[in-house]
Amino acid sequence: MKMAVIMSSLRKSISSSYNLSSLRKSRVLFQTSNRFYASKSSPAFASSSETLKGEDDNDVVPTSGISRPLSEILKELNKKVPDSLIKLRVEDGFSIKYIPWHIVNRIMNLHAPEWSGEVRNITYSADGKSVSVVYRVTLYGTDAEIFRESTGTALVDEEGYGDAVQKAEAMAFRRACARFGLGLHLYHEDML
Repeated sequence: MKMAVIMSSLRKSISSSYNLSSLRKSRVLFQTSNRFYASKSSPAFASSSETLKGEDDNDVVPTSGISRPLSEILKELNKKVPDSLIKLRVEDGFSIKYIPWHIVNRIMNLHAPEWSGEVRNITYSADGKSVSVVYRVTLYGTDAEIFRESTGTALVDEEGYGDAVQKAEAMAFRRACARFGLGLHLYHEDML
């Protein structure tokens, strides 16, 4: 009940801050560089969701997930992620498709803006060569809230960007979001 009051207050403050006449005119949800993540021409993530635009076209506030039932949020998260957002890396001679954590974060902000995430545990292996992180993602809908947890593990002395804890956390975050359906198609697309 308290969350509903907060969300109602948030909507009112957003509504009073933006020009509502342009509310239904634009289907662009947000822009990254020169690419549009979801627009009228991108059916994979286009929906009847609303956006609020300020006087400057770059001031776009997505409102697609605010005060919606969990079933609607989960339906949006389960949609196929556009191929342009998917990256490829090679591990042990195998090509692996994945969605970078920052893209997953943006998708969560877009379709489930009331989500929250937290690191639940960080554990180093007995030999100190790897670290595992447990991450929890919680979704808040108008009818309920649910969470999913997952783990990620990284080698401590592995070269590359970021330290082992950051890598393990990013992996655990992506996997927890996949448990809601986000990017889950990547795990079984060879069976499709």
